[in-house]
Amino acid sequence: MLILLPPSETKRDGGTASSRLDLATLSFPALTEQRALALATLTELSLDAEASSKALGLGPALAFEIERNRVLHTSELLPAMDRYTGVLYDALEAESLTPDARAFLGEHMVVGSALFGLLRGRDEIPAYRLSAGSRLPGLKLKPHWRQGISAELAAHNGLILDLRSESYSALGPVQHPGPTAYLRVVSHGADGARRALNHFNKKGKGQFVRALATSGVVLDTVDELLDWAAANNITLTRGAHGELDLLV
Repeated sequence: MLILLPPSETKRDGGTASSRLDLATLSFPALTEQRALALATLTELSLDAEASSKALGLGPALAFEIERNRVLHTSELLPAMDRYTGVLYDALEAESLTPDARAFLGEHMVVGSALFGLLRGRDEIPAYRLSAGSRLPGLKLKPHWRQGISAELAAHNGLILDLRSESYSALGPVQHPGPTAYLRVVSHGADGARRALNHFNKKGKGQFVRALATSGVVLDTVDELLDWAAANNITLTRGAHGELDLLV
């Protein structure tokens, strides 16, 4: 089972002392060449503060992000599950999970990244700034990642649950012959109709993935996922176009 998550714009500082980025240690090694090119392009861009601000959409208050990109190869590392912050990852709260639950995330949680392509939760990375909508000079992110990410996902033998945002799904659409579902977070409106949430959908996704990690159960089909949710008092139902609706 793969649980695909979007990254976050914000990242936690720091990491394990003396640790340094080694692309050879990351999961999905078929993406190593694309990762190296993206890293080289981003670090070169970081030498020009004005160009970096424009390409990454950064205001003066976020100038520190340019320095993060400048020192990608010498920064300390954290597992991806701990590096990302923000609403979704605050709700997931991976650092507070048991070792078994963290091991589950390390294997089954996969983050779609504009810089690294795909990362398992255990993969150790530096803090960086690059989003799916960024415009790197000479490197268009969609064509750069699309074929490689989609091929890696297609090779997976098992259930894929896609919780990514549209912009990150576009970097590598799921073209998977096995069971696949896209999860959206919904609520009941005053008229009783279900409506997709915007900002608050991230919290629902984080809590949902935390519940999966805590249970530690590897599910092979969408039906098994629905049965698991029902047994854990989680309202998860089939929606339109192969989607699953998580009611919060």
